[in-house]
Amino acid sequence: MTHTLAVLVLNKPGVLARIAGLLSRRVFNIESIAAGYTEEPDITRITIVVNGDERVLEQVIHQLSKLVDVIKITKMEERDSIERELALIKVKADPEKRRDIVDIVQIFRANVVDVSNESMVIQIIGDEQKISAFTHVLEQQGIIEMVRTGKIALSRQPFAAKDEK
Repeated sequence: MTHTLAVLVLNKPGVLARIAGLLSRRVFNIESIAAGYTEEPDITRITIVVNGDERVLEQVIHQLSKLVDVIKITKMEERDSIERELALIKVKADPEKRRDIVDIVQIFRANVVDVSNESMVIQIIGDEQKISAFTHVLEQQGIIEMVRTGKIALSRQPFAAKDEK
């Protein structure tokens, strides 16, 4: 079972490394970790996806809570949040294959962001299932290289995570 946590931390050097180190030392299985700026310049939001049962989740939250720079930890419920990933995928794109690739890109509402004589780079944003389905279809065209951001999530509630009770 996977769990998504939104962790608000002070925007200080080394915070992400301390969090990743803490989780790896405790042998928690991190599926993805993504960090980024928030609406407040002194706060960073880290989205962590961990695998495990409820006991593992409780331990992750307990261990993260011990870190001085952690302001707030929120478990993101799938039904009450919006979750997205970004992927950039470079595919083989011989001139005779390009139309097929563009058709696939349009069906999945992705975007071609770069084209060369032999390849195309495609950007897709969506949930994990959409990106996995897209990459499965593109495998037939020949994926050269791919990078995914990992999940980010935002609550549907009308208030900020730092203001949640």
